[in-house]
Amino acid sequence: MRKIVLSTVALTSLVAVAACSENSDEPKADTGPVAVDSVEPAVELTFADLTGDAAAGEAVFVQCRACHSVEEGRNGVGPSLYGIIGAKAGAVDAFNYTDANANSGIIWTSEVIFEFLESPREYLPGTRMAYPGLRDAQARADLIAFLEATGQ
Repeated sequence: MRKIVLSTVALTSLVAVAACSENSDEPKADTGPVAVDSVEPAVELTFADLTGDAAAGEAVFVQCRACHSVEEGRNGVGPSLYGIIGAKAGAVDAFNYTDANANSGIIWTSEVIFEFLESPREYLPGTRMAYPGLRDAQARADLIAFLEATGQ
């Protein structure tokens, strides 16, 4: 499902840009307020909308490396992410998960990881994961491509 997001700031910016682009020598007609329907809304991308690049994802993984590894059985502050795609949440051996994670019933599909990584604490309240999230949708898709390449 696609979410349509249009902030007041975006709408105001579009109106300001349109006003500034008019020829200042010509008289301006008062056209009244801009109808929201006349402005192209921003579209939130889903995982299916993107193609991940594993090489670019390896660069993104640098942010994760402080807590996670992609080596099988090598846990750190966070669990190893080896084989995470398709795995059940809270299932990495020898890692002490929060109840929220261990009892979530989540299966870490690429789509679920994509949503989770945007804002981990909002997606899974009670997680210990301190990472605030990765807002860039393409970077998340790239990171998932890297995880798929390293853990399968």
